[in-house]
Amino acid sequence: MDLRKLKTLIDLVSESGISELEVTEGEGKVRIVKNAAPVYMPQAAQMQYIPQPGYAPAPQAPTAPAGEAAAPAPAAQQGHVVTSPMVGTFYRSPSPGADAFVQIGDSVKEGDTICIIEAMKLLNEIEADKSGVIKEILVENGQAVEYGQPLFVIA
Repeated sequence: MDLRKLKTLIDLVSESGISELEVTEGEGKVRIVKNAAPVYMPQAAQMQYIPQPGYAPAPQAPTAPAGEAAAPAPAAQQGHVVTSPMVGTFYRSPSPGADAFVQIGDSVKEGDTICIIEAMKLLNEIEADKSGVIKEILVENGQAVEYGQPLFVIA
């Protein structure tokens, strides 16, 4: 079959409402299918680690050589830590131009919305699970967060 005829047939299928066209000409046969379902070919499952932008794993503390005293551990965060209940993207405000839900030093009551985590195109309001004062905000706006990652410290 002539290449120009084939190109014309492909254009016809792509521009029309039909999803399949089969043409037989002499001993030649052409079948054009638009949006065919992908062919499933079983393979061994492969997983690949892809680091999230803006989120780096916690640095490992150096170990002291044998015989030397270990350095004192950094001071633990004082107060209640609010952690992420899901994997998603952290937002401090309800919309890009709006004020943040909370700032450092703000008083919150249990049940107050303190941030939003977007997961699978759904905006999930995260509420304070304890009353107190926001002492620290541990995540940047727009940063990817993991399940259990610390978000706020409430004193």
